[in-house]
Amino acid sequence: MNRCQSCFKEISKNEYCPACLRKMFNGKTPKLNFVKKDFFAIQSEYVNHFSISGVQAKISLKLRGNELVVTETDGEYLLKPTPLNMDFNFRNEVPANEHLTMQIAKQVFRMKVAENALIKFTDGELAYITKRFDRVKKDKLRQEDFCQLSNRSPETKGKNFKYDGSYEEVGEIVYKYCSASKIEIEKLYKQIIFCYIFGNGDAHFKNFSLLESLNNDFLLSPVYDVLNTALHLPIGHRMALDMFKVFESESFKVNGFYGYEDFLKLAELYRIKENRAEKIIIEFIEKREKVVEFVKSSFLNDKAKRQYLEIFEDRLKTIKKIGT
Repeated sequence: MNRCQSCFKEISKNEYCPACLRKMFNGKTPKLNFVKKDFFAIQSEYVNHFSISGVQAKISLKLRGNELVVTETDGEYLLKPTPLNMDFNFRNEVPANEHLTMQIAKQVFRMKVAENALIKFTDGELAYITKRFDRVKKDKLRQEDFCQLSNRSPETKGKNFKYDGSYEEVGEIVYKYCSASKIEIEKLYKQIIFCYIFGNGDAHFKNFSLLESLNNDFLLSPVYDVLNTALHLPIGHRMALDMFKVFESESFKVNGFYGYEDFLKLAELYRIKENRAEKIIIEFIEKREKVVEFVKSSFLNDKAKRQYLEIFEDRLKTIKKIGT
């Protein structure tokens, strides 16, 4: 049996199940008619035109027939291959890592994420592909990342502008711009805990966005650009931002990392009731076995799977209430 390169469902043939073909590719069987080395030549040619943020190489694609072709305008997908010439652990597993982490967010924790999958170049190497969520038919929805919303730029905050601030301030942005802030703040809270437990040390201000709805209000965008960075950079920071502006828990002073007490404090600052915050935290603990199943079904190699689970298990311990 094969596994669907989007949802991991067992299938007898092909690379995607019918449901994922519909969601990702409008029911068509997609083809990339170039190899990875061609990708970097294309990316170099178009890099000045795409205006796509982030360090990882990406190009914009649209579906013509069943072929995914490079485009400068009206892109429907972003394609990200294995990074080139970067010295870190499990470099070849980056696409599978992002795909797995996004699918866990979607399928295990029922978070709204950018639709995504793995796709093969003509030489058989896998790349990560994600579908643009700011497109509704021919319309483009307005999207503002949290750097834009808080006036963070190299001019205002210096070269590390994306990392200058705290998750406490991220929550303040939601309250400032979202009319349904009580609902959206819980989504944000869950996303921050998810990033912590799954080793995503790069959840900075640009990796959170608000998206205009069809009713012309602003809601949190689907989750995007989430992967277990600790798998590749084990000595990196546990979180991209400080959790608080000033507050420092006794637990953090002793241990040097955030835990249950800190996440309850963040919930208090987010105006989330304690019983609601506890319910969100407990969900991550209760779904441990489901996470293990997904990791084992993923396209990571066996060594990367073991390391991914070790990171997850270690983080899970830190958010448990003392005595449980």
